[in-house]
Amino acid sequence: MEPSREFPKHPVVGVGAVVIKDCQVLLIKRGKAPRKGEWSLPGGGVELGETTGDAIKREIQEETGLETELAGIVDTVDYIERAETGAISFHYVLIDYLAYYRAGALVAGSDADDARFFTVEAALALPLWEETKRIIRAAQTMDQKGSQPT
Repeated sequence: MEPSREFPKHPVVGVGAVVIKDCQVLLIKRGKAPRKGEWSLPGGGVELGETTGDAIKREIQEETGLETELAGIVDTVDYIERAETGAISFHYVLIDYLAYYRAGALVAGSDADDARFFTVEAALALPLWEETKRIIRAAQTMDQKGSQPT
């Protein structure tokens, strides 16, 4: 039985990715808590026995139908949300990657109510979590420096 991600006993390791295709970035509209209904990077939890790289490729495919190639880790982010009582309702340690689109037709899949490519400017104009904006900017810088897919 998988431990609950809501009100966890320990932090959950998660992954996310800034996926680039033709100078645009991929965002998904979250279908589940936390941040349900908000635009976000595709991603999710790492499964037991899975590398973070394999996890993000799987999550992107499940949420969007796309195949990607990873270019490296952008940064890590701590996401901690508290309930009104003060109890920790969600705690994720997120490892965010830069990835490039390689194949597939974009379709919102599991855990995503929508999936779209946006120009960086349009993505940053959305009401995104500030850490998501920071990661998009950092990935854009990494992309401009010519990171090679792994």
